[in-house]
Amino acid sequence: MRTTFTRLGRTALCHAVLLALPVLAHGAEMRVDVRADVRADADARAGALVARMTLDEKIAQLLNVAPALPRLGIPAYNWWTESLHGALGPVPTTNFPEPIGLAATFDEKLLRDVASAIGTEVQALHTLGRETGRLGRIGTGLDTWSPNINIFRDPRWGRGQETYGEDPYLTAVLGVAFVQGVQGPDPELPKVIATPKHFAVHSGPEPTRHVANVFVSDHDLEDTYLPAFRAAIVDGKAGSVMCAYNRINGQPACGSNLLLERTLRGAWGFKGYVVSDCDAVTDISIHSKYATDPAAAVAVALKAGTDNECNTQTLSDTPGLDQRYREAYQRGLIGMADIDRALVRLFSARLRNGDLAGLPARAHEPVPVTAIDTPEHRALALKAAVESLVLLKNDGVLPLRSDVRIAVAGPLADATRVLRGNYSSTQSAPPVSVLDGLRAALPGARIQAVPFGASITDGDPVPPSAFRTPDGKPGLRAEYFNRNGGAAGAAVPGKTPFEAKPAAVRVEPGLESHALELKEVADHHKVVWTGSLVAPETGTYRIGVTGVQGQMTVAGKPAAAAKSYSRWAEPLQLAEVSLEKGKSYPIRYQTETGVTAVPGLFWKRISRNPQAELKKAAADADVVVAVVGLTSDLEGEELALKIEGFAGGDRTSLDLPRDQRRLLEQAKATGKPLVVVVMGGSAIDLSWAKDNASAIVAAWYPGQSGGQAVADVVSGKSDAGGRLPLTFYRSVADLPPFDDYGMKGRTYRYFTGTPVYPFGFGLSYTTFAYGPLQVEPVDGAPENGVLVTTTVSNTGKRDGDEVAQLYLTPPAFEGAPRVALRGFQRLSLKAGERRTVSFRLSPRDLSFVTRDGVRQLMPGTLGVTVGSGQPGTGVAGQAATVVLKRSDVLPR
Repeated sequence: MRTTFTRLGRTALCHAVLLALPVLAHGAEMRVDVRADVRADADARAGALVARMTLDEKIAQLLNVAPALPRLGIPAYNWWTESLHGALGPVPTTNFPEPIGLAATFDEKLLRDVASAIGTEVQALHTLGRETGRLGRIGTGLDTWSPNINIFRDPRWGRGQETYGEDPYLTAVLGVAFVQGVQGPDPELPKVIATPKHFAVHSGPEPTRHVANVFVSDHDLEDTYLPAFRAAIVDGKAGSVMCAYNRINGQPACGSNLLLERTLRGAWGFKGYVVSDCDAVTDISIHSKYATDPAAAVAVALKAGTDNECNTQTLSDTPGLDQRYREAYQRGLIGMADIDRALVRLFSARLRNGDLAGLPARAHEPVPVTAIDTPEHRALALKAAVESLVLLKNDGVLPLRSDVRIAVAGPLADATRVLRGNYSSTQSAPPVSVLDGLRAALPGARIQAVPFGASITDGDPVPPSAFRTPDGKPGLRAEYFNRNGGAAGAAVPGKTPFEAKPAAVRVEPGLESHALELKEVADHHKVVWTGSLVAPETGTYRIGVTGVQGQMTVAGKPAAAAKSYSRWAEPLQLAEVSLEKGKSYPIRYQTETGVTAVPGLFWKRISRNPQAELKKAAADADVVVAVVGLTSDLEGEELALKIEGFAGGDRTSLDLPRDQRRLLEQAKATGKPLVVVVMGGSAIDLSWAKDNASAIVAAWYPGQSGGQAVADVVSGKSDAGGRLPLTFYRSVADLPPFDDYGMKGRTYRYFTGTPVYPFGFGLSYTTFAYGPLQVEPVDGAPENGVLVTTTVSNTGKRDGDEVAQLYLTPPAFEGAPRVALRGFQRLSLKAGERRTVSFRLSPRDLSFVTRDGVRQLMPGTLGVTVGSGQPGTGVAGQAATVVLKRSDVLPR
């Protein structure tokens, strides 16, 4: 079926474009270099194709859901594909650490490998979409709306977890690595098109992102907010860019002449396509009031160079979304040339990434679905998680002995959902909790789990082992009902909304829908799950559901009940129930197409007296391991949440939640050494733990293998080699106002206070030393660049990982940073090993930005340090200087 569909669609497309363009035939002509002018060829073929479309066909292609054009042999395409740290689709995919954790690895090659694995899985999901005939659904395109390379300028921003941290240089290097990894070795023929986002000057607050008018100085724009995007486009050759919600100096980002015309396509020579953040185009009239009405809004975006609009109403297949473009054309606000320019960019991309056939240079076989979540990708996820962990303190308690007695406490000790972070697939392999990881890594240890009380971080997926079908088998009975009304999804008058007979009946592991894998299930459908839940232990549980209607019955009364469907980002509502071990509790839930929240049943077994249980467990333990932190339910994208410490997805405090602070104090009072494992996607005030704990490990949101990675590090199986990609401050009182985008007083480059832990900090189980620096000019003058060379030695008794970091200290000028990272290399050194390390700094690496936003070489003496962290923080390292005499201006 797939072969027939693909062959027919691609053959028809070839015939369409060949009316205007010849294709190389087999034989002698095939010896012609088909690589020559690939983009020009793709653009010409796309132009010929667009020329055959009607106006109605054209404007329908401008939204993220591009309908099929059967008469031209063009299948449907959905540009909405997410893979921030793992591909998202209807089948289990590999879940890597959250990007902030990937940044903590300071490992450019690792990030490229991770992105390559993600790109392969995105390709395989596209194959699955072809096989099931669902290329118009989310997650089937050969592009991805990643990476997020906004600068994490303020720890209060809830989406900072999606970024590579606070430093423009680190973000630029890792952003390029992701782009190159996901796109593959040939940016003109990408396996998946990368889309760096959100362009630009975008990093909170979340509640005001649709209306914010961000004013930014020329200095901060060039110095902080644009370098990573420039690198992703100019060096990484990203094929797409996503514009942001907010306005910049008065203009909407998706209608900005400064960003899209003068900078992106002008100074940087970008030739790809621009996609809007979801609903950012509608914001132009509805929220920012920059345009008078929706038609004027699409005109602003299209004429500025936004080629493709993401609109969230496509999730519910709302008809008529393209009417705004038709009206804009009828009113003369846009012309045919504006529409055609955007469509040529879009269809050229689909030809070059292989979604559409007809491009001679694009010859490859579809990536099979079996390439998803392979053993190799799982091993890479574990490696990335291990490298992401940052050892912040260790008084000698770590690594733990193999026969140690451990009391494992904290609300996140046995949690798994927290490990995934945000923008992750619920279909991924079940993550390994820290508790289970410790049990696996230390089989000779005696490990006791200490139940915690109710917490705002509660809520883990109910495991498949707890479900039973109506006839007593593992799992839940799932019935899939197609909607009456066919493809349009509209109910037929006089009939029930859904067909009476299920199109498919299956046993699912839990509240899971596999409709996108089933050809017999229509795009518009509902799923009904029935069965029961069986508790593994008697006790008090907090339990709740998302994305469904229905209930579980306990003692004849409804529990975990939902009368209406929850929405995307709506907080999880949990209620306490008493469950008995081995007893069955009936379940009946349903969901239907258009519900934005993912179906799920969540629970957490809690203790009525956690303090007493902790005291008892600690009395029989050598060490207490407390697993605390945040979750993506607390910090995240535009969340409907307002509680102590959190509002709208952002944070209002850098403190741990109150119940966790109390737990750490109680653990310290037991008198046993305290190891604190901290999860989260942002900086947390760890001043109490720094003064009172024996060891601290920052674990971020480490992905599906996170618990195993933590266990491998604390047991000594692996070294902790991660470094902080953020400054860990003591309080928000140390920072400027959140909505002030000026960089003065922010990040390690401009913060003049004393942090709890500085950017770039991280310990190892061994020690390192650096040899004297050699600084040599390139091509006879340092203004042409310099080569910095040193030696790094492992002076300890264990093998370990080091991150050699190069910082520049500029001469004094208005707007100068204190120091700036300009190079890093992660090294794995055996005990006693010594290695030569070199950094080649280009003129751009040596440059800084004037008050007026001009990037140039600053005449004077530059300090150069290479070491285990920032200069002046007491870490191992060496220093030298380089003198610049010319003030060369560099291109934007």
